[in-house]
Formats: sequence, C-alpha cells, structure tokens
Amino acid sequence: MTLIKFSESIRNTFIQMMKKDKKIILIGLGTNDPKGIFGTTSGLSKIFGTKRVIEPPTSESALTGICIGAATRGLKPVLSHQRVEFSLLSIEQIINQAAKWNFMSGGKQKVPLVIRLIIGKGWGQGPQHSQSLETLFAHIPGLKVVAPSNAYDAKGLLVSSIKDNGPVIFFEHRWLHNIQGRVPKKIYSVKIGKAKVIQKGKDLTIVSFSDALIQLMRIKKILKLSKISAEIIDLRTIRPLDKNLILKSVKKTKNLLVLDNGWKSFGISSEIISLVCENLSKNLKSNPVRLGIKEMPIPSTRVLAKDFYLNLNEILKAISKITRKSIKLKIIEKYLPKQGLNETDIPYKDFTGPF
Repeated sequence: MTLIKFSESIRNTFIQMMKKDKKIILIGLGTNDPKGIFGTTSGLSKIFGTKRVIEPPTSESALTGICIGAATRGLKPVLSHQRVEFSLLSIEQIINQAAKWNFMSGGKQKVPLVIRLIIGKGWGQGPQHSQSLETLFAHIPGLKVVAPSNAYDAKGLLVSSIKDNGPVIFFEHRWLHNIQGRVPKKIYSVKIGKAKVIQKGKDLTIVSFSDALIQLMRIKKILKLSKISAEIIDLRTIRPLDKNLILKSVKKTKNLLVLDNGWKSFGISSEIISLVCENLSKNLKSNPVRLGIKEMPIPSTRVLAKDFYLNLNEILKAISKITRKSIKLKIIEKYLPKQGLNETDIPYKDFTGPF
C-alpha cells in the first residue's frame, strides 16, 4: 500500500494500464494542459507520446463519435471532460450511439469506452460548471455509471471500467482529487455494481456516494459519541445499483437516510427510496429521508453558494430526527470540522484522508 491522493491514483492507474495494453488511448480537452485535468493526466504525453495521449480540437460531439468508432474497431478510448456540462454537447452520441450500439448489432459489436466526467461545486464555477448530473446518465440502459469516493476505489473502478466491454461513465468530484487514501501499487479491480459497507450499525442505514459521502465521514465521530450506530454504505456504482446490499442493510436497521450528491428530485436518492419502499415498507420504523442540494441553478458567489449545498447541520438534524436520539451541542462544538457547519463552498481543510 502507498498513501496517495485521489488524483495520483487515477494518474498511476493510467500509467500501469497503458503500459500493459497498447490499445488504451487518452483523449480530451486539457489532457496535455500543464494542470493535466486536476493532475490526473500530468506528464502522460511525455511517457506515451501524443498519438496515445491526445489533445483534440474543441468539438465534443464529433470527438465522442470518433471515440465510439475507435472502440468498435478494437481500441479502448478514455475520453475526459473537465466538466460534466461539456459532455452535454455530445449527449446524442452517448445516449443514441454508445449506449445502444451493442444492442442494435445483436451483441456483435462492443463499445469499450470510458467517459470521465468531472463534477462538483466551487465558488465562481456558477450554474453551468458545477452540476452533479449523475442521474441523467444513470437513467439510460446500456450505460454503466460509477462514482468513486476515495483513492482506493478510484483505481479499482477505473481498472474495471477500462476492462469493461461496454461504455462506462466515470464520475469524479473535483473536491475529491486532493483526498488521500491507501492504494496498492499492483493492478487490482473493484467490481462494477458492488456497493461497500464502510461502517456497520444498527440504528439506521445511510446511503451515499462521491462528495456527499465525504460530508458524512466528517461527522462520523460526532455520531459515535452521541451513541448513534449508523450503517454507512458507499454506492460506488450508481448503475447497476447494488439493490441486495441496500435492502439487506435497511431490513436490519429499519431506518433509511440517503445523501444525494445533486438535486434530490428525480435523482439517485429517489430511486433508492423507491426500491426500499417497494420491498420493505412494512419493515420501516420511519419514513425514508433524502437530502440533496437546493432545487435551483447553482449560484456563482460564495455568499449565496454557502447555503446552497448540503451542510453538516442538515445531516445531523436529519439523523437525530430519524433515530430519535439527541446530539448534544457540546459534542458538536468540540468535534465540529474547523470550517464550520455551513461553509461548504471552499475545499476541505479538515478532511484530507486517509479514507
């Protein structure tokens, strides 16, 4: 094991996999930029050359079509978008071509394509560059959608995504890139479609993923000192959803809280709650609860944005209400993350890992 950042885990995985398989190519705006897509592709063109690490012209739809074609002809493209919104310019290619090509060819043609989409908040990013649009892609049959929350899963899921014979949407929240984790030096896989129980508990099940899960991890000690036993599940994969693990956990705890990474209406949290209510309605002690960001376009200014996202106070209140256990103010004041309950629009200073 080595202690590295999320971004380093992604970069190291590319180096290992590209040395092993010459069919893998990286392509996307910013790939050869000095910042290298938040450090994940820095210096790779010097190692593998510009024929395998490609900085293309700005034409997202054409670029996606080229990658789909390359995938059907035996290459394994990894297409990167520095913001999820850029992929919206190629949505027809992703939904009507990549997702359906295997089906329409009767299984004769595979599309081994990975599309990296950077999501996430940040003051100044504004309404058009800071959205979490996982639910748009998770809705589409034919696509697999993953969203790692830590450096270990980032590598394992990226390996599995590259090896997969179909199109995989790989979500990276930009605030996770600096969080550290222990990662094996060797190549390993994390199975797509398999969630993980991070912490076992008996009072309630909390399901989350990506950055929203980090918010929960930051108050884990407060919950422990308040004698609240939470079973925490990291989805890791959004489609296909690990239904069995979620149902098994909720059947035990009889309570459910879902922390969504984006808007909660028509989102991932809605799907999980529907799953639980359709199968375990008679087992529940309380109504399932979902939390997400405010239902409006994302503000640019810090003054507005700080009240827009999920904050720790909302999460603590929801947990206390569901479990009917009080969380003492003195515990909150003592173990509150340094940046405060509501200051959610600056990079974390209190949580860097390991996970």
